[in-house]
Amino acid sequence: MLGDILIAFSVVTLAGLVLGILLALAAHFLFVKEDETVIRVRECLPGVNCGACGFTGCDEYAKALAGGGVKTNLCIPGADAVAAKVAEILGVAAEDVVEKTAYVHCNGNCNVTTKKVNYEGINTCLASSMLYGGPDTCRYGCLGCGDCAKVCPVGAICVKDGVAHVDSRICIGCGMCVKTCPKHIIELVPQTAKTVVMCSSKDKGAVARKACKNACVACEKCEINCPENAIVVENNISVIDYSKCTSCGKCAEVCPTHCIKTVKASVS
Repeated sequence: MLGDILIAFSVVTLAGLVLGILLALAAHFLFVKEDETVIRVRECLPGVNCGACGFTGCDEYAKALAGGGVKTNLCIPGADAVAAKVAEILGVAAEDVVEKTAYVHCNGNCNVTTKKVNYEGINTCLASSMLYGGPDTCRYGCLGCGDCAKVCPVGAICVKDGVAHVDSRICIGCGMCVKTCPKHIIELVPQTAKTVVMCSSKDKGAVARKACKNACVACEKCEINCPENAIVVENNISVIDYSKCTSCGKCAEVCPTHCIKTVKASVS
């Protein structure tokens, strides 16, 4: 019996030794050396893995940069500092990053809207929106459960009076809140923007106004008074073209419901 145990032990030991040798040989001959450029570029990136650059994460963006043919200014959270470091590593000219800030296109707070039903389900915007578009009378407005705040990596979002607000002093423009919002009412706009439309309703004026006192009524006064043709009414909602907007504020001045706001670089 002792002999059988020794034989079994020897077989297992020998098998382990052989497998160990095979693994060592495989590791040696199949080893793929990582590109040093990729490593250096990856160390420059912030690691938010937000996808704002158009790639699935920082690793993929680093590989694409090292491969050439990709712009060095796509990392919005990293801003100009990261773009400059990456350009230096790659030996190319640095390009400016268009810094962006998230804005919530809704001002339908608790004082200007009402509830059509009492929602008692899972406390997330996604779950709430699945039940007839949510409990609010405005089917386009912020649901106020804070899904966007939960995914924000820097704590730049809070919910006040039933509406999400972004602190632009903290926001890094990663866009994770934009992807998370089931109502698609959060947008990344240039940090230089000083005028925003705080509404997303696509209902006609009377219907929108009945659901929310702060709603856009598609009167087109903003469009008529804009000297740069930077704002138009599409699908019953005002839309700003920030490539044309000079932040003169004339659209905000004539807006009858004050849903167009002139903002400071602080809180949206």
